[in-house]
Amino acid sequence: MQRLTGIGVSPGVVSGRAVILIQRAHVLRYQITAARLGHELDRLEESRARARRQLVDIRARVARRRGPEMAALFDAQLLMLDDPMLVPRAAHIVREQRVNAEWAVQQVFHEFCAVFDEVADPYLRERTGDVADLVGRLNMNLRQGASTPRDLLRELEEASVLIADELTPSLAAQVDWTKVRGFATDAGSRTYHTAILARSLEVPAVVGLHDASRRIAPGQLVVIDGEGSEVILEPTDEVLARAARHADDRRPSVAVDHERRRPATTADGVRIRLDANIEFPDDLAAARYAGAEGIGLYRSEFLLPGAGGDVPGEDEQYEIYRGMVEGMAPGPVTVRTFDVDEHQLASRSGEPLGGGWAADQERGSRRGLRGLRLSLTRPELFQAQVRALMRAARHGPLRIMFPFVSGVEQLREARRMLAEAAADLARRGEPVPSVPVGVMIEIPAAVYTADFLAREVDFFTIGTNDLIQYCLAVDRADERVSRLYEPLHPAILRMIVMVRRAAVRRRIPVSLCGEMASDPALLTLLVGLGLTEFSMTPGAIPVAKQVLAEFRSDELRALARRVLRLPTIDEIERELTAAVGRLSLTSGGRG
Repeated sequence: MQRLTGIGVSPGVVSGRAVILIQRAHVLRYQITAARLGHELDRLEESRARARRQLVDIRARVARRRGPEMAALFDAQLLMLDDPMLVPRAAHIVREQRVNAEWAVQQVFHEFCAVFDEVADPYLRERTGDVADLVGRLNMNLRQGASTPRDLLRELEEASVLIADELTPSLAAQVDWTKVRGFATDAGSRTYHTAILARSLEVPAVVGLHDASRRIAPGQLVVIDGEGSEVILEPTDEVLARAARHADDRRPSVAVDHERRRPATTADGVRIRLDANIEFPDDLAAARYAGAEGIGLYRSEFLLPGAGGDVPGEDEQYEIYRGMVEGMAPGPVTVRTFDVDEHQLASRSGEPLGGGWAADQERGSRRGLRGLRLSLTRPELFQAQVRALMRAARHGPLRIMFPFVSGVEQLREARRMLAEAAADLARRGEPVPSVPVGVMIEIPAAVYTADFLAREVDFFTIGTNDLIQYCLAVDRADERVSRLYEPLHPAILRMIVMVRRAAVRRRIPVSLCGEMASDPALLTLLVGLGLTEFSMTPGAIPVAKQVLAEFRSDELRALARRVLRLPTIDEIERELTAAVGRLSLTSGGRG
């Protein structure tokens, strides 16, 4: 038995198998059960087969356009796919360590890098880039359908504890805490924002452990003792029994359940609406448990099948939407129409693209044909979806939201097709209810025409994830520039203010979804900017209620005025950190 001492930030004692999250490397490491070993090896082999098809296709494209000499550059990667030190070595790691394939591939890459670093020949050292490119392709293929830590954590089959190098509030808010009993991190302090979230969720947590994510193996049995400020590795039966007794004693009380269900307000009584973002109908239970007042964003593209599957028909979609509306009643459900690009739709539905898989640099032009733009080019697919939505709206409050809108022309065309779909239903003798229609404001063009768009819709939702990416010209998946993805950039804050003002002038509601809403500090600033409706991951709702109850709305408005006068992200962060800390300390007894 070994004890690692840190800082206990949320009381309680829990035990579980360790899931290791290395946030800086964007790779999740977790142990797989014996029953899943074959599935994991199949995933790895499928990734290799898909990579081979992709590389052969790219080589053929390059040969046609640039000649055989340039195409030969991809021969090395094709040979690497058969190298026993790559995929077979990763399969060996999966079998021996019982870890997920993504982590095994990453470990093999580190082994390759260590070998190349010792080679004197500069030409051979440069081949590390080929290995990195191939490993990136393998991991991309492995991530299909499970690209985020939350997606991967869905697959855990037993109660676990999360061990991370760091855990941001937005990521912590996405964890399914019914499966993850507690967490421990290398970084952190008592004033760590994630520590606030842990206390609100009543999740035992220890932070400031420095190197726990390296010392603890995936699947290792550990105990997290938030009261004793320690993590215990390979605990004795006595320690495990103590953890079990604590777990039995920590069942939610009536008072805790009431607190979870109460509406969110600031310390001076300003009402704040908190809805949930969900991807799957099964997430409804988590949203209701967290105290969501409705579903502010249902990402309907998760209905689309895997490669080669059939897109759900109107009747199948109707049953799903109806179940969601009835399951969330009396709260409203906002459904975003399919938000995929041309390539994603093809890979999910089996539609031909006239060229198969394309390299990232070649696929860039396709990313603009996405969301509502793509739906308008697929009228049968689009009208089937909106007919299903209008039918489901007969069973409760439902709103339709169009994604990736850049101008009034697209919106009017969509509404025309919506009217056609309603006429189809009427001809079938089905009643057509009045369904509110809104748009996601997520690209700069929509921000600067928000006053025009507001005249044509019933509500706005600000989608900050894409708005930040497109405004700042930053690809979040590109490690070379991902650090420039900054929610507190002055341009982003000013855009939010512009959209809110356009909505207020037309007297339509405006909400904000995205990771900004899940961060407690950023949430306070957003309220100061005048927003009162938010949609976030269900796990973020309890801490949002707790944080908002500590602040007066006039204090937050004053904070926002100061922030809007600051020209740099660093200055804004310092002002926000100082103000939120100061206000939290002086407002401690409120709410």
